[in-house]
Amino acid sequence: MSPGEIHGLIGENGAGKTTLARILGGLAAPDSGKVRIGGRAVELSGARQARALGVAMVHQHFSLVPSFTGLENIALLDPGAWNRRGAAARGYRERVEARARELRLAVELDQPVGGLGVGARQRIEVLKALMPDPRVLLLDEPTAVLAPQEVDGLLAVLRRVADAGGAVVLVAHKLDEVLAVATRVTVLRRGRRVLTTEVASTSAPQLAEAMVGSKVAGPATSSRWRGAPLEATPVARLAGVHARRDGRQALRGVALEVRRGEIVGIAGVDGNGQRTLAAVLAGVQRPDEGEAELPPEVGWIPQDRTEEGLVGGFTITENVALALHGRSALRSGPWLDWRGVGEAALGVMREMEVQAEGAEMAAGALSGGNQQRVVVGREFLRSGSFLVAESPTRGLDVKAAAAVRARIRELAAGGDEAPGIVLISTDLDEVLELADRTLVLVRGRLVEMAPGDRTHRAIGRAMLGADRAGGDDW
Repeated sequence: MSPGEIHGLIGENGAGKTTLARILGGLAAPDSGKVRIGGRAVELSGARQARALGVAMVHQHFSLVPSFTGLENIALLDPGAWNRRGAAARGYRERVEARARELRLAVELDQPVGGLGVGARQRIEVLKALMPDPRVLLLDEPTAVLAPQEVDGLLAVLRRVADAGGAVVLVAHKLDEVLAVATRVTVLRRGRRVLTTEVASTSAPQLAEAMVGSKVAGPATSSRWRGAPLEATPVARLAGVHARRDGRQALRGVALEVRRGEIVGIAGVDGNGQRTLAAVLAGVQRPDEGEAELPPEVGWIPQDRTEEGLVGGFTITENVALALHGRSALRSGPWLDWRGVGEAALGVMREMEVQAEGAEMAAGALSGGNQQRVVVGREFLRSGSFLVAESPTRGLDVKAAAAVRARIRELAAGGDEAPGIVLISTDLDEVLELADRTLVLVRGRLVEMAPGDRTHRAIGRAMLGADRAGGDDW
């Protein structure tokens, strides 16, 4: 990386992107080879040493203390920010505000971050990393939780950092973001660098092919309503649903009907009730008020695959059994037919191209992307009449994401036996590509978008109504 450069780092799941970023950030040690900063070989023993050498990192998941204010979280990495009483040192707030103005970052410093929207929390993460004016800024999938306008704002901040002479490394799955902001891009495949090129001399199809080693089908060019006639009985219905999560009101008067063959897309900034809505639709949380009419069996791809989708200590076969144990074809009295379950697990691995030593490998030992493939493949098996898909392609590479979207389209096109599908996603491209109807979840309320408003800008504005008003700053 050179001063003033934004370098995109892309690759399939398990290609080594996050591992490489962690090595550069001092969070992992290489088995061999050298890391050089400013021409000098260094052995990074931790993130503190990396920061001292001018390397800062924004992680894939928030590293904030929810009960601390924005200012307190920013000060955590700076020992000089605190006085002997444990309060922020005099003048530190002014330094933080000046840095935010310089970067044109709109941050909330006085509120506990646990009560802020995800966009506001991400801005605090970025400012925390940039406070010491690092020589190198590493960002691991920083746009995954942001609305479209917020993505534009973050990319603008990265340009300002590069314009000021900083080097930026952007680990990303979304090729359009890399092409929009990066100077150069490197592709990793199975732990090896297979391509480094100037962004001006490449394209999204070329990068996708380099990532997977073969051509990747592009997204569908149009979305048409494939669903059942409007008079058909809904397979799932919510009416006046109110529900709480972690002691806070998460859903307010939600009404929704889903019919066979219909894909209902629900967009929104993370933290506006998506997880509670999915839990109610999946039948794992009862509403506090209102009605939820659901079929006996629901396929559910949860947002948090490690906490709600898999048991890490179970094998792949055992995790598949969790979804199929109620099927009479796989039971003999009270006993499971483990041979049949094993065949189903191998089928999931083949269909989803799970990279594992075998079906008896522990799910917790898989990479994040391969864990997601297991969950998605298993829930496709039991989708029946109704499927709830929360960010089904989150953490998947281009090829795997395209395969999942194609499979969702196939399920919806299954005629009289097609399930009704609710797609809940922060990826607006995904929603617009797949959904027959689009709704936005804003502070726990569903707002349906008119057909003429199914655009990035219109839906993005509706999504941001949950977080902050517009303006020149991000």
